[in-house]
Amino acid sequence: MNLRFLETFVLLAELRNFRMTAERLHTTQAAVSSRIATLEQEFGVRLFDRGVREVTLTTDGAKALVHAERMQRLMREMREDMLDKQAYAGVIRIGAIESIVHSWFPEFLALLQQRYPRLQVEIACDTTLHMSEQLVKGQLDLSLQAKPVTASGVGLLSLGEFPMAWVGSPKLGIGDETLSLAELAAFPIMGFARGSEPYAVVEQMFSGESIASVHLNCIASVATMIRVVCDGLGVAAVPPAIIQRELAEQRLRLLRVDREFPALPLLACYRNDLQNPLTEVVARVAEEAAAAFALNHGQAVARLPHGGLAD
Repeated sequence: MNLRFLETFVLLAELRNFRMTAERLHTTQAAVSSRIATLEQEFGVRLFDRGVREVTLTTDGAKALVHAERMQRLMREMREDMLDKQAYAGVIRIGAIESIVHSWFPEFLALLQQRYPRLQVEIACDTTLHMSEQLVKGQLDLSLQAKPVTASGVGLLSLGEFPMAWVGSPKLGIGDETLSLAELAAFPIMGFARGSEPYAVVEQMFSGESIASVHLNCIASVATMIRVVCDGLGVAAVPPAIIQRELAEQRLRLLRVDREFPALPLLACYRNDLQNPLTEVVARVAEEAAAAFALNHGQAVARLPHGGLAD
């Protein structure tokens, strides 16, 4: 029996909606429907009554849910029993986008070290695109990134999201007025690494405008990009989460722009197999660190998953 199908069944029983279940699992409604249909065929019973807006458990479905939840608990207990926190001395390869590296990643590593002191960690910092490829190829065990990986054998956890904001140095003399994209383009635009999610948004944003000339720079290092913007050499769209010190020291200021920049989603994608049960455990530690950061800094800086807000 496929444990992922059981997970889908339990979640659908909780949410009672195919679309919401698909969104939570980062898959399609068709995939959710197929998994439920497979389980119904295996059990030889109908698990749900399908309504117009929601589904409800049948009598057989309610019985099956008790066993499915028990199996999930047993799997969690099995994974925990397999892990000796003091004795575990394996290696886990973790990738992370720079927006995470420059925000709550140090706290995440501190938690990991505290709970698994003998765990060896290998860290890679790259774009979501490259890390997704490495995860699928088995070159990474866990990737903290901005888009889901839909390959089989990969688990997903939502880590919330980072709001994005346009920023510039006070040296530029920009006041509190609201700028159009055309007015913003009067300054050099400093972008994230080519192939990153923020760079793609900036590129698409300006390509849709009739602006004569846009000086868009691609900078692979976020630390370098922040330094360049602090020096007054251009403006950039960044998560305020990664420039808290620069804002406090007034080396950078938030700019008013008439076009909202979409928030940067954050996800933990991990290889989901029994050969390395630690991957999901480590992803849960990342989830804990991300939530603590959001609660500590507020929703203008970081937001909790599934619409939750850090007040």
